[in-house]
Amino acid sequence: MARSDNSSARNRQRFARSGLARAVTAVVLLLTSVPLTMTPLIGVAQNLPTLGDTEREALAPLTERKLGEQIMRDIRGDRDYVDDGPVSEYLNNFGLNLVSLHPEVRGEAGFDFNFFMVRDPTLNAFALPGGFIGVNSGLVVAAQSESELAGVLSHEIGHVAQRHIARMLGQQKQNSMIQLAAIVLGALAGVSKAGGDAAMATMMGGTGLAVQRQLNFSRDAEREADRVGLQIMRDGGFDPTGMVTFFGRLQAASRNFTDVVPPYLLTHPLTTDRIADIEGRIRDQRYRQRVDSPDFQLVRARTQVLQNDSNQGLRDQAERFISQAKQNSKQQIVAARYGLAYVYYRQNKLEQAEDMLKQAQDAAQPLKPGMMFLSLEIDIKIARKQGEQALQLAEAMRRQFPISRVAARQYADALLAVKRYDEATAYLRDQAQLYRSDAQIQQRLAKVYAAQGKQALQHMALAESYALNGGLLSALEQLTIARRAPDATFYDQAMIDAREREWKERWKEESKDLKERG
Repeated sequence: MARSDNSSARNRQRFARSGLARAVTAVVLLLTSVPLTMTPLIGVAQNLPTLGDTEREALAPLTERKLGEQIMRDIRGDRDYVDDGPVSEYLNNFGLNLVSLHPEVRGEAGFDFNFFMVRDPTLNAFALPGGFIGVNSGLVVAAQSESELAGVLSHEIGHVAQRHIARMLGQQKQNSMIQLAAIVLGALAGVSKAGGDAAMATMMGGTGLAVQRQLNFSRDAEREADRVGLQIMRDGGFDPTGMVTFFGRLQAASRNFTDVVPPYLLTHPLTTDRIADIEGRIRDQRYRQRVDSPDFQLVRARTQVLQNDSNQGLRDQAERFISQAKQNSKQQIVAARYGLAYVYYRQNKLEQAEDMLKQAQDAAQPLKPGMMFLSLEIDIKIARKQGEQALQLAEAMRRQFPISRVAARQYADALLAVKRYDEATAYLRDQAQLYRSDAQIQQRLAKVYAAQGKQALQHMALAESYALNGGLLSALEQLTIARRAPDATFYDQAMIDAREREWKERWKEESKDLKERG
């Protein structure tokens, strides 16, 4: 009975949160866009005044990271969080390459940046505390080049680098803490009994007046992020006009459709002065023609499918790709065929998917098959019960991309497909040690343990995956099931006890934090 109650409560929370996803993305960055004194970043923002000690210590870097991790655990449990391997890997590789151009943006705490996508057709991106940067699927689809995408992500990196949330708390400690508490309560607790409307009221009630005040003074913060972003783009060899082009398209959209203002403009107010400032900074820069990576258009096509994967959405997208494939542009033809292959795969039309993917690969010649092609081909082979072929492809991809998380997961999938369970277990255990925050690895471990009939280990692995995705109550339920399993060893029981103590303490601390903020 207790298990059923806990499950029902979690379902109510998930339902409420899914309705809040768009609101959270729009509101969070308003809290980060506060006009405060500039923090010096060597090589990025030179000759600028130093942030005072009081402001710097208002939200310590480690505390900021902890807050970001708490929010991310809940976001990962939301149905609108896009947990797609190829898309996530592309975004993180692309974003981390930008960060690597100026490692000092990691700050004194050395933030590990993480880039992720949420399923939302509106144009928006947002920065969370501690180096987490989210991008709406609609923004990726709307970007016409990697330079445009780089402009948005570099701007968000600038927000994190300048630690706008910490500085906000330093200058407006009391009001800002109330705002941040309202957002965390609305997003994490979900106001489960009252539903999404009441959750929105909770969030907006705590933020309304203060957010409006911040909107009136957010120009300096946006300029700071623009300057950092332009520096990163320039040093990365991107076309800096991509930032202006993207912002200009957003501004035109707001003029043409005054009642449907893109959320990115709401959270990143554009002014004529701000655009003029960007144009002035790039006016004397030499024009750079940058060729997009082959994966960019494929990621856009895949994102279009993920954005609406309902039956009708897949049918509509198939028609668009069929029309796009008739264009003269080679890149558009390759992307359309790849997208159509992915649609067919999602519709379980596996033969059509395989044939269309082959057409996409042929159209891409002389380029060699990249990760996007290989990943989808492996998925199709596994779905068609062609395990040995899938394993050969997975081994080849792992050799070609040795540090790829996608390659590692699909290699494990292929081992499972050919029922090489012992090898899969050993491999996944090694991966779990290397990547302790990878919930998908734990999910695959649970699957292989289930195939081996190892009940205790299966539920322990499920518990780890739930905990990583923010579901502490569900994780504790799985530990209870694991403890009662007939094959639970003395060592398993000790591990279960240790994990249970750790997670109960974490649950207690998080509940206390929410109560205090409320």
